[in-house]
Amino acid sequence: MAAHSNRPALIALTALAPVSWGSTYAVTTEFLPADRPLFTAVMRALPAGLLLLALARVLPRGVWWGKAAALGALNIGAFFPLLFLSAYRLPGGMAAVVGSIGPLFVAGLSVLLLGDRPTLRTLLTGIAAALGVSLVVLKAAGALDPVGVLAALASTASMSTGTVLTKRWGRPDGVGPLALTAWQLTAGGLLIAPVALLVEGAPPALDGRAIGGYLYLALANTAVAYWLWFRGIGRLTATQVTFLGPLSPLTAAVIGWAALGQALTPVQLAGMALAFGATVFGQLKPRTTAAAVPASASGSFSSTEKNARKDSMDVTVPALRR
Repeated sequence: MAAHSNRPALIALTALAPVSWGSTYAVTTEFLPADRPLFTAVMRALPAGLLLLALARVLPRGVWWGKAAALGALNIGAFFPLLFLSAYRLPGGMAAVVGSIGPLFVAGLSVLLLGDRPTLRTLLTGIAAALGVSLVVLKAAGALDPVGVLAALASTASMSTGTVLTKRWGRPDGVGPLALTAWQLTAGGLLIAPVALLVEGAPPALDGRAIGGYLYLALANTAVAYWLWFRGIGRLTATQVTFLGPLSPLTAAVIGWAALGQALTPVQLAGMALAFGATVFGQLKPRTTAAAVPASASGSFSSTEKNARKDSMDVTVPALRR
């Protein structure tokens, strides 16, 4: 009963992650050096990962070195560069439209990796969310760049796979979501760093605005946001978590209207209502974690359940640091 009563608060806290990510575009265009997507990805991931690692003071052990590296590559190391590549090569909000089909990716992967059969309700809600995001961000454009489309699809598949595997593997005994987030951000940042150096060269000169922008991205937009995201994955279903994703492009549209003077048309407002409604509907009547994941999927789920009470206490420290 207590867990059920706390679920709305847990969903609200997890939703802060995609809401924060919705500010990334405005911060990038208004504060950061142009045409440095890989350097920006490194500055988002690696400082945040090292900071959280210093706070958690826990390193992976045994098979978790490999698991942490795999999750870091999927959720951060591959996702960030592919996302930026698609955003640079696709017109308008096409990258966000492709990303909005994440719930459908997760539904399919949940069948393969979690043994969870998607319902018609889940599929229809996912389609409604994608349609709503399309109405908000998609604008008239010419021919689509095939590389950009493939990058957008790959980034969505990468994050979706990472989300489902994070749910499947849980966490090792005695390890909280803060440490799990630190491992992934650090591994992902270390993966991107040499690629950024080879492709983009030496880091650019940074002024005060750029430093402030990178600090925001590393701390609030990444360290806190990903901690909330992975904490939510551990306590909600994978489908529930991914249905919060459309909040990111919706937030970006609101920031564009409120801070950058971008107009919102009636069609966009209707799309926002549809996408937000799908996001809310995707949180209703969730399945329990035990029902969604078979016991044979991973031996670490017992440790996830053991850490549930600790998770509720852990929320206070990083939230204050935010």
